[in-house]
Amino acid sequence: MSRRIGDVMTAGPRVLPLDATLYEAARIMRDQGIGDVLVTLSGRLCGVVTDRDIVIRGVAENRDAAHTPLSDVCTAQPVTLGPDDDTDTALRLMREEAIRRLPVVDRQQRPVGIVTMGDLALADGAMHDGAAALRDISVAAPDM
Repeated sequence: MSRRIGDVMTAGPRVLPLDATLYEAARIMRDQGIGDVLVTLSGRLCGVVTDRDIVIRGVAENRDAAHTPLSDVCTAQPVTLGPDDDTDTALRLMREEAIRRLPVVDRQQRPVGIVTMGDLALADGAMHDGAAALRDISVAAPDM
């Protein structure tokens, strides 16, 4: 049974502006125990930066974390959902795009939440599909 994303998402995602640094994003991730930060321009979602992005696109490229803006390492124009979309749509997008998390935005593209594989796995009726999607995504080649 599919549920509304607004009912299963994590509300109040951590957000930084596009010109914030890798250092700022890494500190938020560490302090909040999270693996991603949503990136905005004028309050609207324009990217996502993950802990993996910081390592692969930042540290491994010998970038200065204190001076490198998120614009240099974030995934631009991420796939998104709205709060009224359903969990079946989220699972389909995660499978198709081989991603583990989806930002949730309002009609003006402002971030309002994030939905992860874990959120979907805990949602009523999504356990079987969530496990299958996680398996599919785990074997997919990483995006860089």
